[in-house]
Amino acid sequence: MGFTAVMLLIIGALQGAVAAKASTGCGTTSKLAGSPNTAHKLTANGKSRQFFLNTPTDYNNTHPYRLIFTLHALGGTASQVVAGTGGYYAWYGLPPLVKDTVGAIYIAPDGLNNGWANQGGEDVTFLQQVIQTVEADLCIDQNLRFSTGFSYGAAMSYALACAMGEQIRAVAALSGNPQISGCSGGTAAVAYYGQHGVSDQVLPIAGGRQMRDRFLKNNGCVAQEAREPTAGSGTHIKTTFMNCTSNYPVTWVAFDGPHTPTPLDSGATQSFAPAETWEFFSQFK
Repeated sequence: MGFTAVMLLIIGALQGAVAAKASTGCGTTSKLAGSPNTAHKLTANGKSRQFFLNTPTDYNNTHPYRLIFTLHALGGTASQVVAGTGGYYAWYGLPPLVKDTVGAIYIAPDGLNNGWANQGGEDVTFLQQVIQTVEADLCIDQNLRFSTGFSYGAAMSYALACAMGEQIRAVAALSGNPQISGCSGGTAAVAYYGQHGVSDQVLPIAGGRQMRDRFLKNNGCVAQEAREPTAGSGTHIKTTFMNCTSNYPVTWVAFDGPHTPTPLDSGATQSFAPAETWEFFSQFK
């Protein structure tokens, strides 16, 4: 890390902010920053893999940013997440909302066969290598790593929380299932946001509840009723669980709707999912 980056972190601490854990890329000239449409390649488990990056246009190599994975669903692609096609908002709708002083760098990787089967943990290994590659080149706060995704992407975010509990700050799992990407480990506390439709016929809401309940236990939350809307109500209900371990909250949003990354309340033209995800992520500094 360069002298300037070190001094900025010291100044931040003196001003009362929690000092960032700066990656080795802080203070270096980046080779990865630039067009979000550029595919970056690496080899993981002997297989060629790729990912896309969204870095701020005014990227500052002495400022540690959040790292946020945005994972596609089965049959989807990283390119769809980048472009905001195929039913997704671009980068899950987060960039327009992230306007604080920390900022974010987004990563959209491609799963094998357009999914995240994570056989033998190979997708966890791939995403760990992506983290290492990105953090060696860009300035990332290693205390602020996040992941969100829909369906298979939600399952893979859950798998990351299970396998990398000490390295992942929070995940937002949108309509996932605990079995399809697996859960190696799964005992560490990780801040957890879960969202699911009550009429989901692809991955029924019972699976989402199972994912949530693992982290209710891991995070030491007190059991309480999590109300869910009735089909046809056109609403969503958010439950913030009480008395979880400090800094490891769990939030659950159940909505009236099917299997979708962009659920809408009755009469709404914009999904609540990006705002709820960002509200959850933004509490961690």
